Amino acid sequence: MARHGKRFTAVVTKARAARNGGMPVKQGMALVKEMGTAKFDETVDAAIRLGVDTKRGDQMVRGTVVLPHGTGKAVRVAVIASGDKTTEAERAGADAVGGEDLITRIDEGWRDFDVLVATRDMMRSVSKLGKKLGPRMPNPKSGTLSDDVGKVVEELKKGKVEFRMDKGGVVQVRIGRVSFSPDQLTENLASIVAAILRAKPAAAKGQYLRRITVSSTMGPSVAIDLADAEEVAKAFTL
Repeated sequence: MARHGKRFTAVVTKARAARNGGMPVKQGMALVKEMGTAKFDETVDAAIRLGVDTKRGDQMVRGTVVLPHGTGKAVRVAVIASGDKTTEAERAGADAVGGEDLITRIDEGWRDFDVLVATRDMMRSVSKLGKKLGPRMPNPKSGTLSDDVGKVVEELKKGKVEFRMDKGGVVQVRIGRVSFSPDQLTENLASIVAAILRAKPAAAKGQYLRRITVSSTMGPSVAIDLADAEEVAKAFTL
């Protein structure tokens, strides 16, 4: 049986001790960094449990938000457009831009992109990719179906992420990497919490935020104090 060192055991003990009441956001982020002991730059993820009825369509929670410090991952953006919109996308930093030719490449199996953006006039042609791309299809709710392709590409490159509640009522989203500072991780989580609060369904009753935990790829989860999370999120509430 593998044995962990005293340092790792100590930080895990801290995390367990904090699970009942939760830790202040910044303190929790510092602990997540302390527990990120792998030999690579671990991803830091947040899991936010919501008090909604997951069986009701009018209580689905989803949206997008630009993280102040990005996710720590370079996002490859492909854009399907025509005319001047192709130039606009290229100037904004898109990794691949095309029209029918790009649709054909994707249809034949090309997948060297993380996000696919399309202008509305191209959706008739793009729609045939639906069965092959599934949730990666351009969508107005995620902001990837838009005629303002320059702005969309810029936001994606800066760290725009989509969040969506799963069947268990939990939103899971990447908020950065272990190499980020506690302040950067705190601000990224705060922006996510603020966006989720703005997306609260009108039909949701009772306590909306139920639990927030943060963890690195190889580390244990750290519970975050809900009241403190809402307080730091106020700076990102529009």
